[in-house]
Amino acid sequence: MFKFLKNVSREMQKVSWPKGNELTKYTITVLTTVAFVAIFFAAIDQGISMILELFFE
Repeated sequence: MFKFLKNVSREMQKVSWPKGNELTKYTITVLTTVAFVAIFFAAIDQGISMILELFFE
């Protein structure tokens, strides 16, 4: 158990953490992608709902 935690600590020191401006870019990219996917699926869902209403009402 202690050997594992020691190895984890050693590996974490090797990690290259993003700088402030990189972190901002990555955050904007993720939020933009999530918003795009949410809007895309909302539009698809709305379209399918409209098509189903035409046939079943």
